[in-house]
Amino acid sequence: MAEAIDIRALNEQIERQSAFVTNLMTGMDQVIVGQKHLVESLLIGLLSDGHILLEGVPGLAKTLAIKTLASLIDAKYSRIQFTPDLLPADVIGTMIYSQKDEKFIAKKGPIFANFVLADEINRAPAKVQSALLEAMQERQVTLSKETFLLPEPFLVMATQNPIEQEGTYPLPEAQVDRFMLKVIIDYPKLEEEKKIIRQNISGEKIEVRPILKSEDIMEARKVVRKVYLDEKIEQYIADIVFATRYPEKYDLKELKDMIGFGGSPRASINLALAARSYAFIKRRGYVIPEDVRAVAHDVLRHRIGLTYEAEASNMTSDEIISKILNKVEVP
Repeated sequence: MAEAIDIRALNEQIERQSAFVTNLMTGMDQVIVGQKHLVESLLIGLLSDGHILLEGVPGLAKTLAIKTLASLIDAKYSRIQFTPDLLPADVIGTMIYSQKDEKFIAKKGPIFANFVLADEINRAPAKVQSALLEAMQERQVTLSKETFLLPEPFLVMATQNPIEQEGTYPLPEAQVDRFMLKVIIDYPKLEEEKKIIRQNISGEKIEVRPILKSEDIMEARKVVRKVYLDEKIEQYIADIVFATRYPEKYDLKELKDMIGFGGSPRASINLALAARSYAFIKRRGYVIPEDVRAVAHDVLRHRIGLTYEAEASNMTSDEIISKILNKVEVP
């Protein structure tokens, strides 16, 4: 009984604390037409302290989405356009000699911001990608002998273009794992497209004003950590991830030759964190199996390695995840 009352109290607290989610969503909707999934994913990343990899053809408002989110939150935003001639120093900064002080001083790079947009991350060579990924993982940057902490909150949204593979450096599988979510963005619906045309030819500029401070996000993260995750849900998450590693144990023998490698423990952690944030966005104080299913594709699609057999039979990681979700027993 005590637990039931706790859940009720928690629900009320989350009702109060998550009110800003509605305001953020409304603010995003003023600028971005449709793309509800993209907006939700950005909020999940923000509340779970995780980074997001976006994949979609050009012109689907990927850049606009993170810029709008940064404008709604009183936070520092920077955009790095990745190109083949980029150097790690262009991202993280470098030490420069000051003649006046007669010593080396740190010149911080664009990574020192709350929201970093790494545009077309697969256009830069491996050493630039690894400089960015180290900063994402460690939340710090080392220049010469000095270590500088990155600001809080710190969210990297990287975009990659799936259509051009010439002159690109695909992210290694091990490094893609650093991203909490990989979100695939699709074209808008017909009605949305008409609205986009109307908005853009009217020439009206929508001014986005900050409605939140970065401290509010830090507070919200503390509340998200309180969202109740039952043992049965924990078991469900572990089963889903284990089914990506040992499909035969879950009566999915046909997937055994399709999967090269399954999700790491990072997949389980991120699945739990993302489900919690999703419950918070839906203004609930506890996680239900539907929350896990809602975020499973985004959390797992870049963590499953496909074999040649899978590629030969045109099997995608999304189809594998769907089969696993349909097979693993829901609590």
